[in-house]
Amino acid sequence: MNIDTKNIILKAENLSIGYKTKKAKFIVASNINFELQQGQLIGLVGANGIGKSTLLRTLIKVQPTLSGSILLNGNVLESINTLDLAKQLSIVLTEPLSSKNLTVYELVALGRHPYTNWIGNLTKNDADVINNALDLVNISGLKDKRCYELSDGQLQKVMLARALAQDTDIIVLDEPTTHLDMYHKAYILKLLQKLTKETGKTILFSSHEIDLAIQLCDSMIVMKADKVIYNAPCNLISSGVFESLFPKDLIAFDSKTGSFRVNK
Repeated sequence: MNIDTKNIILKAENLSIGYKTKKAKFIVASNINFELQQGQLIGLVGANGIGKSTLLRTLIKVQPTLSGSILLNGNVLESINTLDLAKQLSIVLTEPLSSKNLTVYELVALGRHPYTNWIGNLTKNDADVINNALDLVNISGLKDKRCYELSDGQLQKVMLARALAQDTDIIVLDEPTTHLDMYHKAYILKLLQKLTKETGKTILFSSHEIDLAIQLCDSMIVMKADKVIYNAPCNLISSGVFESLFPKDLIAFDSKTGSFRVNK
């Protein structure tokens, strides 16, 4: 892949991820290397239990690295304080929302927290950013609704709008299509693709929707049992990466269509 070093937002160098106890170290994956560019949509895929969530938690500084380094905008992630990190990286997780009594506007406005004073007063600029985020995900008409009144698909768009209102260089989403039907899975991922083009932000998401990710992503991180591979979807297909992602007794990958099928 041709990489413009001036536009690298997030970089992993010889990264090892996993868990430490007082007695042992459990390595989930090692020798992870990638450079995520500005304005790209990147999908993180792999089989269940392979370590996708562990990698995401490490990249957002929730879980410490075992070895290697992560650079965000050229700075070592571990050296970035909480406030500065919140101005560079925003997160959309799958945990149930604890503040569903808030209106859509109020929830999206929480994205401005890194920029407001200690009282949390919103300026005109904050309001403009919030309204722009609502427009970008096409939910301006929902801004006065309470979040408990929304469908899963609508709520996912609200959470994405909150991340956009945070105005960071990169947005990280953990399984953004969970609980959605096939149409809304495609809608959300197509929306993420559209947002990278319109905002210039880098968007990294984990997903089991590998077929959709292949079609929509600029590049992908594929986690396998023995290695982690980063490349453009077309290069991953041509090198046979997806053909060995799952046991062949049930699932096969068709390199001509770029999709998986069930063996008969």
